[in-house]
Amino acid sequence: MMNDPTTIEAVETMARTVVKSLRSGGRVIFAGNGGSFADAQHLAAEFVGRFMRERAPLAGICLGTNASTVTAVGNDYRFDDVFVRELRAVARKDDVFIALSTSGNSGNLITAIDAAREIGVHVFALLGKGGGRIARLVPGLVVPSDNTARIQEMHITFGHILCGLVDLMMSDRQQDAA
Repeated sequence: MMNDPTTIEAVETMARTVVKSLRSGGRVIFAGNGGSFADAQHLAAEFVGRFMRERAPLAGICLGTNASTVTAVGNDYRFDDVFVRELRAVARKDDVFIALSTSGNSGNLITAIDAAREIGVHVFALLGKGGGRIARLVPGLVVPSDNTARIQEMHITFGHILCGLVDLMMSDRQQDAA
């Protein structure tokens, strides 16, 4: 999978889209459930902190990190709305939304993807188990496995590759401007 030209192009497309958004003041918004939520938090932190090199913080957000918001929306509306309510509050046209799902069938991610597309947000997904319904909605990477642990390991690997590419592309721009 790592040497597959389609996979390489998908990661490069994600990176170029992320860099274009960040350079124009956009944000990269991540979301996932369970272990994928932990991976989404991890990747958002790589943007805000640093990944491979010192640089200015990049606008990375992980939906669902505010427990009060998640429980209020889950209780007052429904669990499928926990990401979409927050996404509608923070997302703007030309931001990037990256959904992580081992099954590709998470209702709360599908609801958020639909809203993101309505807003004009660029949407990608990191998926597994054939990609599920999400693979039919947005471009992304589908890990060819049914093993949740292996899927999540590949998601974080691809996430780190994405972070590395973004770091390189952003630093090239910063060096050109100096």
